[in-house]
This record gives sequence, structure tokens and C-alpha cells, in this order.
Amino acid sequence: MRSYRQLFRTPEYTPFLLSFAAHGAAQTISGLALATLVHRATDSPLLTALSMFGPQLAQVLGATFLLSGSDRLPPRSTLFGMELAFAAATAVMALPGLPVGAVFGVVLLQGLIASLGGGVRGGLMNEILSKEGYVLGRSMFNMLWGLIQISGFAIGGVLLTVLSPRTCLLLAAALYAASALVTRLGLTARPPRSSGRPSVAATWRTNALLWSSRPRRMAYLGLWVPNGLVVGCDSLFVSYDPRHAGALFACGAVGMFAGDLAVGRLVPPALRPRLDIPLRLLLAAPYLFFFLRPGAVLAAVASAVASVGFAASLVLQERLMSHTPDELAGQALGLNSAGMLTMQGLSATVAGSVAQLTSPATAMTVMAAASAVVTLALATAARRPSSAGRVPGSEPEPPAPAEQPAQGQA
Repeated sequence: MRSYRQLFRTPEYTPFLLSFAAHGAAQTISGLALATLVHRATDSPLLTALSMFGPQLAQVLGATFLLSGSDRLPPRSTLFGMELAFAAATAVMALPGLPVGAVFGVVLLQGLIASLGGGVRGGLMNEILSKEGYVLGRSMFNMLWGLIQISGFAIGGVLLTVLSPRTCLLLAAALYAASALVTRLGLTARPPRSSGRPSVAATWRTNALLWSSRPRRMAYLGLWVPNGLVVGCDSLFVSYDPRHAGALFACGAVGMFAGDLAVGRLVPPALRPRLDIPLRLLLAAPYLFFFLRPGAVLAAVASAVASVGFAASLVLQERLMSHTPDELAGQALGLNSAGMLTMQGLSATVAGSVAQLTSPATAMTVMAAASAVVTLALATAARRPSSAGRVPGSEPEPPAPAEQPAQGQA
């Protein structure tokens, strides 16, 4: 599958994207509104960063306890219930007089719910599309996310000039409800991909299996760490320039869109694996100059150029899927999503803490330098032979774990 026309002729792919579009728009508008609300209430770079990226910190709990549900729950019903839960939680955050502590409690609850969503969506897309169409379909998914961020942050910035942050949160809650409706009406009810009840034991066992393969470990680390550290830079946009934060986020989304379009549609498949390291270095390089405190225009250009590097995730996800059996695809992608978002949340915390002690510009430079160092370290480790003398990636995949008799069909 090499054309977008073929992609959109695939049954269910369009409603799948529309549901995600409504979810992404709600997430973007609510994130900017909540960060603005917290910034006005606390004037704290750390708390402002955490309000946007704090939900990611709960992903580690989801990865520990919930991820087996990615393949062991019916995907349509699971996504429908999650969108309704997001709508309710966002409406709660819009309540007048809600203490900041309570706001963060709801934010972490949203993150815990979201930890299941990445695996369910990723596994469902793997079912809707053929193996040959995965990279193209994923690139369209990422490009849509970029477009949503461009429009969401731009529209959110405008809305916040004429509406209160709490009203914007209510609009986001309505968008989550719309996503639930599209999911329920546009997708086919499917059985779980894997038998057995979701459980903590099943989650741990499959996570251990996924982590046991060196090629998968290297792919996960490449997806999680350099990306997450740069998101720490992004988390400081509101503190760095409150007036133009929406524009900085939107320009970053433009760069992300351009990168995903180029890598997913224009770059030949044989060339894609070679772009992994250059793209990850590009992700960090422009932020190294933020210690010069560039103005809004230069900062926006830097954000756009850097975000082209997020397309490295397409290369690494394709590599991850090539080493993962189909029946574990949902949890493999869920573990990727949970690990990536957890790293983003941790990086936002670190970046906010450094900014609290120094300045947002200094913190962004520090996080970018750390991302570049990690990328070079991972590149060196990938070329190093394993302890058994094998070249990385050459070891056989471990067998899938046998189902336990006590774990019947959910």
C-alpha cells in the first residue's frame, strides 16, 4: 500500500481517524486551557508544565497494571468507555473553585485511563490495515495529530482571548463525547485479539517478554528517551513566552506534519532505517540555541525545524513491529505509548524544576543537550555486539508465553 487513496479505501480507517481527531482536538484545547489556568493561579513554571504533561506520569502505572487489556478487551467498547471517561473528567476540571490539588488529581486519573488507549488504538489500527500499509497508515495518523495540534493550539489560543479557560475545558469535554459517538457508530465490534482476562500478572509477563528482546529494547529506548527529553523543552513554551505559546506549539506541529509526510510517503522504504539517528539529532539541535533567548519568530522557526525529527518514531515503530508477533501488537504498542508518555511527563517535571531554579531558556537548552547525548549513546550501543557475540538484532525472538488455564476468555 503506497498511496493515500488506497489507505482511505480501507474499511473503517476513516471513522477510526475521525474519532482520533475529535479526541486529539479535545486533548490539545484542554491542555492549553488547563496550563493557562494553572499558570494564572500559581505563576509556577513547574506546575504549568505538569498541568499539560502530568497525565503522562500516570502512564507508568498503566504500563504496570493495565496493559494486558490492550489485546484482551474488545477494542470498540474499550475506546467508547474511555472517551466518555475523558469527557466526564474534563468537565470536572472546569468546575469553578476547584483547588489546584484536586485538578492534578483528575489530571493523573486521566493519564491512568489514557495508558490503555495507546495500545488499544495501535492494535486496532494493526487490524484495520495490512502489514504493508502500517507505516503509511501510521504516518497519516501522525500527520493528522500534527494538523490537530496546529489548529487546536491556534484555535485554543484565540479562544482563550475571548473565553475563560473553564469554558474552553467544557468545549473539550464536548469533543471527547463526540469522539465516543464516532467510535460507537463508525467502528465494527471486534473480539479481543488475545484470549484470557486482563490482569496484572498477564501485563507483567507480556511486558517482560517484550523487553527480553534486544532489538525491541533498543527500539523502545530510542522511542522514549530522546523524544521525551525534547518534549520537556516543549512543556516550557507557556513559561517561556505566555503570549505566543499557542503559536510555538502550532509551529512545532507544522514541523511534525512535514516530517511524517516526508518519511511516511516520500522516503523509499529502503532508505528509512538510515534516517533514524539523523532525525533524532535534528529533534534536539535547534533547542540548543535557546540559551540565547530567541524572540517569538526565531523560537517558532526552531520549534518547527526540531519537530521534523519526531518522524524518527515512524522508523522505530516499524522496526518494533517487525520484531513483534501479531498477537502481542496491541500491548507492544501500548508499552511504547506508556513508556514514551511517562518519559515525557518525567522530562516535563525535570524541565520545570530546572526552569524554576534558572530560567525556561536555560532549562530548554539543558534538555536538548541531554537528548542529543542520549541519541549518540544509543547509536553507539546499537553497533556494539551483544554479550553472546551476536550482532544486535540477530538473536531469535523468544516464544510467546503459553496461556494459563485459569485465564479464560474475557
